[in-house]
Amino acid sequence: MEYRYLGRSGLKVSTLTMGTMTFGGSERIGNTAQDDATRQIDMCLDAGINLLDTANVYNAGVSEEMIGVALAENGRRQRTLVGTKVRFKMGEGPNEIGLSRHHIIEQCKASLRRLKTDHIDLYQVHEWDGMTPIEETMEALDTLVRHGHVRYIGCSNYSGWHIMKALAAAGARGGERFVSQQIHYTLHSREAEYELVPISQDQGLGILVWSPLAGGLLSGKYRRDGGPKSGRHVGGFREPPVYDWEKLYDIIDAIVAVAEARGVSGAQVALAWLLGRPGVSSVIIGGRSDEQFRDNLAAAELKLTAEERASLDAASQPPLLYPYWHQSFTAQDRLGPIDLDLIGPYAEDFKRG
Repeated sequence: MEYRYLGRSGLKVSTLTMGTMTFGGSERIGNTAQDDATRQIDMCLDAGINLLDTANVYNAGVSEEMIGVALAENGRRQRTLVGTKVRFKMGEGPNEIGLSRHHIIEQCKASLRRLKTDHIDLYQVHEWDGMTPIEETMEALDTLVRHGHVRYIGCSNYSGWHIMKALAAAGARGGERFVSQQIHYTLHSREAEYELVPISQDQGLGILVWSPLAGGLLSGKYRRDGGPKSGRHVGGFREPPVYDWEKLYDIIDAIVAVAEARGVSGAQVALAWLLGRPGVSSVIIGGRSDEQFRDNLAAAELKLTAEERASLDAASQPPLLYPYWHQSFTAQDRLGPIDLDLIGPYAEDFKRG
């Protein structure tokens, strides 16, 4: 297992992170029981994973509770970094939602109780709260770090301007900055390359990727001619959304072609592609079964060739949404060849970078 620094921090995280949204969940998402969860945690720790990802809202706190039970035994907590999140509704009261100082601090205390620990290694705001001043949010997070309840802070599902506003608010008062952002980024959804990846590289944020297989769609088991009888999407789960099924199947065809040639699963190919993308610190893997975890764990050892990456890039190429004068050679490397004839008088400037 490879370990990478999480942004500009001194914290090293495994390139694969264990996701726990299935712990205590529903049949549609995955309803992993305690014994199975503990066994899967051991499987991941033994493979070298050192970061577990959860959220207070995952199954109304049950995921955190199950992690707490597992980590309280056999010295597992000493081997494990725990990341959780705060933002969404956790009760019926008017202050049981959002990123106010009140909600953040109360929910941090609740997460600590459920996790049976005295600190959270990575505390992430789960989504933007447009009703609370960002200064209040960042000050509350800073307070938790200074009091020792939280070691590092990050954001999840923020846009580019959300991130910059939060970093500016923290910098203005010399407070704690985000060390990471958690985003959705896959061969099927590469829009993060427009702003979120460049911002991460510029501002020193580590990238954690959630749902790297698009809820299983990129595992290779969903094909034009049919798919599995069970799974999230069979059960009606629609996150992330698919707007162009033909494009998705073209990407899956490219994944399967590489997988069959290498004798590995499609899931391993899709994960390995992400692990080679600029700025990515760790990819969050999950599974309903031990077999799915074992297969995903093998992606840490899979190194794709330049030719294999090129075939995957070509199949998944996103449209160029921004004008050419906002691009650079770094962007060209990410987004693929640019037809300089289309930009006329700007071509020479573009060539010079």
